[in-house]
Amino acid sequence: MAKIISVPMAIIISIFSLFFPAKTEQPDKTQWNTNYPYVFVHGLMGWGEYDMHYKILPYWGMFGGELLSKIEKNGYDCYGASVSGTASAWDRACELYAQLTGSVVDYGKAHSEYCGHERYGKDYTGKALIEKWDSDNKINLLGHSFGGATIRVFATLMAKGNEAEIKATAADDISPLFTGGKSDWIYSLTSLAAPHNGTTSYGLENSMPDNTDSAAYDMFIDHALEINKNMVTDQNTYYFSIPCTATTKNSDGTYSADKGRMEFMFQSSSDEIGKLRGTTQGGYVVDESWLENDGLVNTVSACAPSSAPATEFDQNNISKGVWNIMPVYQGDHMSLQGGFFKVNTDVLRLYTEHFDMINRLG
Repeated sequence: MAKIISVPMAIIISIFSLFFPAKTEQPDKTQWNTNYPYVFVHGLMGWGEYDMHYKILPYWGMFGGELLSKIEKNGYDCYGASVSGTASAWDRACELYAQLTGSVVDYGKAHSEYCGHERYGKDYTGKALIEKWDSDNKINLLGHSFGGATIRVFATLMAKGNEAEIKATAADDISPLFTGGKSDWIYSLTSLAAPHNGTTSYGLENSMPDNTDSAAYDMFIDHALEINKNMVTDQNTYYFSIPCTATTKNSDGTYSADKGRMEFMFQSSSDEIGKLRGTTQGGYVVDESWLENDGLVNTVSACAPSSAPATEFDQNNISKGVWNIMPVYQGDHMSLQGGFFKVNTDVLRLYTEHFDMINRLG
C-alpha cells in the first residue's frame, strides 16, 4: 500500500493562495484625501524586509504568502522595517529612525552610556526604507505586538525629543530623533495586538529581568506603565488600536484558549493568562478584566495605553490625539500577521479597509 503523506493545511492554503489570491473590493480612490506610505514594525523575535529570511518566510503573511505586496495591489505603499527582535522599545525606535532616514543607528549618547552598550549600530546609508520622509511626506506606522510599544516610543521622540540626550550631546553631534519637533512627520499610528500596558504572559513575579534595556523588561506591567507616563499622544496624529481575542469564558470566570482559533504554540500560555489574577511588585492589581487574551497579550492591555485619552471607534467621529479602539478582532496573537498554521485569509481585507478609512481622513 502506498504511504499517505500528510501535508500541513497551512502549506496547502499557501500554495492555493498563490494561484487563487483572495479578492478584495477595490477602494474608491476618489474619496482619498491622502495616500502616505504604510510602515509595518514587527514584534518580539520578528523580522522584516532587510532580513534575508523574510523572502523565505515573511513575518507579514507567513504561510499565507507575503502580505505587504498583496496590500499594495490595492493602491497602498507598504514597507516592513527590520528592528532588533529582543531589544528595548527605545533601541528599536532608534533603529527604525535610521532605516527611515537611511543613516547610521544612533542609540543616543546618554542612553548608551547608561545602558553600557555601543552608541552606534548598523549603517543604513543609501538603504533608506522609503524614498522621502518629512512634514510634507508623512508616514503611517503600524506596530504588531511589541512593535506597538516601539512605534509609540518612536513617535514620542519625534514629537518632543529627549531632554537627557539634548543635555549630554553637542548640538552638532545629536541625532535629529532626539531633538523633537517632528510630530507632523507621522500621520497615523495603528497598534496591532500590542501590550500597551504590559502582559501577564511573563507572570506576576516580584522580580524583573536583569537587563533593563530589553523587550522583556519593557513588557512587564509595572515598567510598561512607567513608559506610558512619558509617552505623547500628539494632537497632530491619528491613533488606532486593534486588540485581539481567541479565548472563551468559562463558568468560573476564567478564560481558556479557543483551540479552533488559536495556534497550538499559544494555547498553554493563553490558559495561564486566562486565570492569572494578583498584584504586581509595583502594586498594580490585575483583576478579571485582564483574563481575556490572544495567547500572548491580554485583550484589555491591547486596547489603549494607560493615561492616554481613548474612545471606542466611531467612523463618524474620528479625532486626532486620541486612541480610537477598533472592534476586538476574533483571532490569536499571530492572526494580524496572517497566521501561521491557522492561515488567516481575512487579514488582507482587514488592512485594505483600515487603510481606506485612514486615507479618507482629512
